[in-house]
Amino acid sequence: MKEDRVIAYNDRIEAIRKEEFPMLHDGIYLDHAGTTLYSKSLMDSFTTEMMKNMFGNPHSASTSSRCTMSRIENIRHRVLRFFNADPAEFDLIFVANATAGIKLVSDAFRGCPEGFDFYYHQASHTSLVGVRQEARNSLCLDTKDVDEWITGRFESDMASRSRATLFAYPAQSNMDGRRYPLSWCQGLRKASSRTEHRLYTLLDAAAYVTTSPLDLSNAASAPDFTVLSFYKIFGFPDLGGLIVKRDTASILKQRRYFGGGTVDTVVCAKEQWHASKTENLHEALEDGTLPIHNIIALGSALEVHHKLYGSMTDVALHTSFLASKLYRGLKNLRHSNGEPVCVMYSIPTDDAKTVLGNGPIVAFNLRSQLGAWISLAEFEKLAVLKKIHVRTGGLCNPGGVAAALGLEPWEIRQNFSAGFRCGNENDIINGKPTGVIRVSLGAMSTLSDVERLTAFVEEFYRENYNPPPIPRIGPIVEDDTPDLFVNAIMVYPIKSCGGFRVPADASWEVRPEGLAWDREWCLLHHGTGLALSQKRYPRMALIRPSIDLSTSQLTVSYQGSLPRIERTEISVPLSVNSNLFQSKDTSRMKESRVCGEGVSMMIYKSKDITDFFSDILGIPCALARFPPGGSGKSMRHAKAHLQSHQSRSILQNDTQSQLNGIHTPPDSDSESERRRILLSNESPILAINMSSLAVLNSNIIKNGGISIPAEAFRANIVLGLSSTSPSNLEKYAYSEDNWKRVRIGAYDFKTLGACRRCHMVCINQETAVKSAEPFITLAKTRRFNGKVFFGVHMCHIPAVTPGTSESQRPTISVGDKAVVDTL
Repeated sequence: MKEDRVIAYNDRIEAIRKEEFPMLHDGIYLDHAGTTLYSKSLMDSFTTEMMKNMFGNPHSASTSSRCTMSRIENIRHRVLRFFNADPAEFDLIFVANATAGIKLVSDAFRGCPEGFDFYYHQASHTSLVGVRQEARNSLCLDTKDVDEWITGRFESDMASRSRATLFAYPAQSNMDGRRYPLSWCQGLRKASSRTEHRLYTLLDAAAYVTTSPLDLSNAASAPDFTVLSFYKIFGFPDLGGLIVKRDTASILKQRRYFGGGTVDTVVCAKEQWHASKTENLHEALEDGTLPIHNIIALGSALEVHHKLYGSMTDVALHTSFLASKLYRGLKNLRHSNGEPVCVMYSIPTDDAKTVLGNGPIVAFNLRSQLGAWISLAEFEKLAVLKKIHVRTGGLCNPGGVAAALGLEPWEIRQNFSAGFRCGNENDIINGKPTGVIRVSLGAMSTLSDVERLTAFVEEFYRENYNPPPIPRIGPIVEDDTPDLFVNAIMVYPIKSCGGFRVPADASWEVRPEGLAWDREWCLLHHGTGLALSQKRYPRMALIRPSIDLSTSQLTVSYQGSLPRIERTEISVPLSVNSNLFQSKDTSRMKESRVCGEGVSMMIYKSKDITDFFSDILGIPCALARFPPGGSGKSMRHAKAHLQSHQSRSILQNDTQSQLNGIHTPPDSDSESERRRILLSNESPILAINMSSLAVLNSNIIKNGGISIPAEAFRANIVLGLSSTSPSNLEKYAYSEDNWKRVRIGAYDFKTLGACRRCHMVCINQETAVKSAEPFITLAKTRRFNGKVFFGVHMCHIPAVTPGTSESQRPTISVGDKAVVDTL
C-alpha cells in the first residue's frame, strides 16, 4: 500500500511538471537542499493577491496598513500551525533566512552580562559554527559526546560553569542527509538541571523541513529556538523564520540593539533611554519594516503547496522512496574490474538498523576503476551540459565533510596553504578530495530524475575496459615525421571575445608572452573588477576585434543584433598612450582579477568605449589593457607544465586507456622556468592538431552530432597535414601528446602540456549559441584522471645564437612547415 501511494504521487507530479515548472525545460533539478523550485501556481496566486489588494507599511494607521498587519498576523498563526506549534506556547519571528535567525539568537546571548558557552554538533552548517565567535567558550561535539552528555557521562570544563549555555545542532545534515534526534533537546534540558547553568537548545531545521513534517506539538520536548528557511520548502518567497518557545523568550531580551518598530519610546540628546515593545515577542525582535510582500507570498505558498503535494507526510514518503532508489542505483554501479564507481557518504533511507534514517540527500564521490578520485569541477562541467543541477564542494558543512573524507585539521590547513579555496577547481589535494557531490530531492522530484542521474553517472564514469600490463618504459619513437604545416594563425586581442585570423600573406610576430597582440585587452566588470568570460557571457563571441598595423588601430565590431545597439564598431589605438587610461591614483580604481589572480590593469577612461561594450553585453563593464613589460601585479606567468617524468606518464596513460581512445598526458606539478603570459589562462600559445579534430568530429558525427570547427577551440596555431587521407588523420590524431618541441619555419617552440578544457569549447563562435558538443564526446574520449583535454600549450624558445634580426623578431606565417621532435 505504501509503495502504491508513492507511485500514485509520482504519477501526479509527472503529470503537472511541464505546466507547473516550465523553467525546468528538459533539465533535472536536484539541489532542493539549496532551494526548492517555485511553481507557476504559486507565482500566479501571489500576483493575483498583489493586484487585488493594497498593502501599506504596517507601521502606519491607514486602511492599507491595517490590512497588511492583519494579514501578517494571520500568516504568522498559519505558519505556527503548519508545524503543530501552539501560538500560546510559541512565537514566530520573520527573518531573512535561517542564518539571520541564528544570528538573532547569537546577538541575544552575546548580550548576557557574563557571556555564554556554546556547544555545537560536528554536522552543523557553517552558520551554526559561526556562533562560536561570540561565545566565551565553545566546543564541537560528535553524536557520541551528545549521548554521553545526556546520560551524565560527558566531561567538560565548560559544564560546571554557571553562565548560560547554548547547544546547537541540525535536525538533518545538509551534507549527507543524516538525521539527529529531536529528543536531544529534552534530554539535554534534563541533564542541565543537574548543574547551575541554564541550557538552551537551538535546532537548525532548514534542511529537515524541506521535505519532512516538523511536529512541535509537545512544547516540553521542543527546542527553545528553531530556525528554517521558507524558500527551501516552497521555493518562494525568500524568507526565513525563527520559532521561539515563549517560556525561554527572556534570553532574547538580552539583545542590546533595537531597530525601528521594536520600541515604544526612545529618548535621545541629553538622556539616552528607550522602552522596548512587550506585548508580543516578535514585536521586540523584528527590526524595521517587515518584508511585507514576502510574507504575503508565504500565505500563497502554504495554500498552493498543499494543493499540489498534499501533506508533508506525502512529500516525505515520496522523497524517501526516491532517495532509496537513487542510493541503491549509485551504490550498485561497478567498473569492469568490480570496483565501485561511487563512494557513498549517506546512509540508506530504508536501513532498518537506523531508527532516524536519512533525509532525501545522497552524498557521494566518484572514482576511476584504478582508484583515482574524479574532480568535482570536471563532474560539474559535464552535469551542466546535461542540464543536471546538483551541488558539489564543501556544502557549508565543514565538520560533516571533514568527517566523511577523513580530513584532519592539519590537512585542511595544509590544503588552504596549497591554494584551496571554496569554489575553485583545485579540489583533489594530496590524494584526497576536498568536497563531495550532493544530490538532494524535493517535492517535485520524480522517478525519472533519479533514473536519468544514475544513467548519467553510468554513461560517463563507469569504465568498461581492462588495462593491459604496463610494458617496460622507454623513449617513444615515431616511425616517421608527419608532414605538418601551419593551417591557420589566430590571435584573440580581447580576452574571451572573438578571434582575429591573421592574413595568409602576413608574417606575425612571436613574443615571449605569446603571439603579438594576443589577449592584451579584456573587459572588466565595473562592480567586481573581474575579467568577463565567454562562459558566462556567450555574446562576447560576437565581439570581433581586428588589428590594422598600417593604421595602428584595434578595431572592434559587433556581429550580433540588439535593438538598442546603434553603434556597431569602435576603434582604439594600439599605442599605449597614458592619456587614454584612468589615472592610477583615482579613487575608482580597484584591483582587477583574471583567472583568480589579482592584477593591475590600465582601464580606458573613454565613455564611448565603456558604453559600447556595456550596451552590447547589458552589464556595466570597461575595456582594460595589460601590455607586455609589466612587473609585480602587471606581470603574470604560465601555469601549464610538463612533469619531469612525463614520458613514463604518457606511456602508462596510452597503455591503460588505448581501448577507450584516450591518449592524454596528465597535468604536471612544476617547471623550473617561469614563462610570462598576458591574459591567457595558462600559457603563451595554444596549438591544436587538425588530425585530432578530424577524429573527434568523426566520433561526434557517429553519435548523431554536427562537426565542430577549429575556431571552437580558440587556438593560436592550427597545424594540419599536407595529406589528409583517412589513414593519415587516424595515424597522427592526438600525436601532440607526445610532442616535445615543434619547429615552425625557422623557430622552435617547446610544448608545455595538454590543454585542460572547459565549457567555452561548446559555444558556437559564429552564433554565440551554446550546445553540449564537443565537451560530451571529449569527456568520453579525452578524459584523464577525470579532466578533459584537447590541444597543447607551447612557448617560443629563443635562438641559441642571438644577434641576428631573425632572432630579435621571430615571426611565423600561414603555410610554414612544422617539424615535430617527439618525447
